[in-house]
Amino acid sequence: MAQQIPQGSFARNIEPVGYHDLNGRPAFKLAMQEVNNRWYLYVAHLWHRGWSVLEVTDPAAPEFRAFVPGPENSWTIQVQVAEGKMIAALERIAPGWGGTDGQPFVEGFFIFDVSEPAQPRRIGHFQTGSTGTHRNFYDGGNLVHAAAGAPALTGKIYRIVDISDPTKPREVGRFSLPEQAAPTPGLKLSSHGPAHIEGNRAYLSYGDGGGIILDVSDLSQPRMISQLAFRGITATQGIHTYLPLPRRKIALVNDEAIRENGDENLNLAGIVDISDENQPRMISLFPLPEPPPESGLKNFYEKGGRFGPHNHHHPNHQACLEDRDDIAYLTYFNAGLRVYDIRDPRQPKEIAYFVPGDPKVRVGAKPSKLVAQSEDVIVDRRGFIYLSDKNHGIHIVRLKSNWPYQTE
Repeated sequence: MAQQIPQGSFARNIEPVGYHDLNGRPAFKLAMQEVNNRWYLYVAHLWHRGWSVLEVTDPAAPEFRAFVPGPENSWTIQVQVAEGKMIAALERIAPGWGGTDGQPFVEGFFIFDVSEPAQPRRIGHFQTGSTGTHRNFYDGGNLVHAAAGAPALTGKIYRIVDISDPTKPREVGRFSLPEQAAPTPGLKLSSHGPAHIEGNRAYLSYGDGGGIILDVSDLSQPRMISQLAFRGITATQGIHTYLPLPRRKIALVNDEAIRENGDENLNLAGIVDISDENQPRMISLFPLPEPPPESGLKNFYEKGGRFGPHNHHHPNHQACLEDRDDIAYLTYFNAGLRVYDIRDPRQPKEIAYFVPGDPKVRVGAKPSKLVAQSEDVIVDRRGFIYLSDKNHGIHIVRLKSNWPYQTE
């Protein structure tokens, strides 16, 4: 039975399709697989410990299929699915996000068999010996490319894990910056992930370390090719995403809004020319989202909560996900989902947006003012767009069919 779509949204060139409240457990990261012409959305929860499976074969009437409990006092907020396996990140919870400091937590990542899509079965566990993993990359096969803690190093580093025997996952390579051997005052040097893999190249988003391209032809010894640094320019998080669009030799890059009400450096989202991988160049910025006139806001900073970029849609080489490089989908916290025409990489243009209505019920501790905070976005091959939120369920929307021929 279809659930009612929450009221109060603002949209341009996007139409709502469906909604599911996830039984009161808001989502963070999202993943998907298609099995026997049925579509399954995998949801990593933000305020609850575990993962859910939502069938979205009919996006207008999504159906809840399963909840898999996760370990207590551990973040279970990141997830990847490919080739019948689910890689579920485990991490120490950051202060203020619902954990209990000083109490045990589980770290690393679990490996689940999801060949029976609604019956995830745990088959392995990789442990970092440190704080756990954050945004990992898995597109099938035997390798997980993890943004992982490591003993004696600060922040997260890049660790390559062989899961050919999922009961005995083992590290086969790693990369870190030299400064991570000791705290670096004033800098956040950490592999936020994912380490997006294209052939024998890995593209890393590395906080104040910027966007890094590695040669991983020798997995045991990843070698830096280039580093596009933004130290002192970007906001609190540093570079959050470095997503290559290899057919066009460009990459999408952004930092992450961390502090509420714009209490940090101006956020950055734009396009990098990677045609010369030895010297990548920032060539454009996405326009700053403007509030719809009917909202009554002069700017989104007035709204409360975080305002700024967060997650792009990542195709991750999955046939079930949309793989096009003429538009970009980017969540923008209290400004919802923003969609950009990037056919001219020098002049990206916003062509659509969807801002969910503010939630009526608080589930988690953040944001301090109860407003919509769009977190993650993925787009399936059929063109349906899935959005997660700190205090909402899953919104399902789609672009109106007239783009790119007209935008109204």
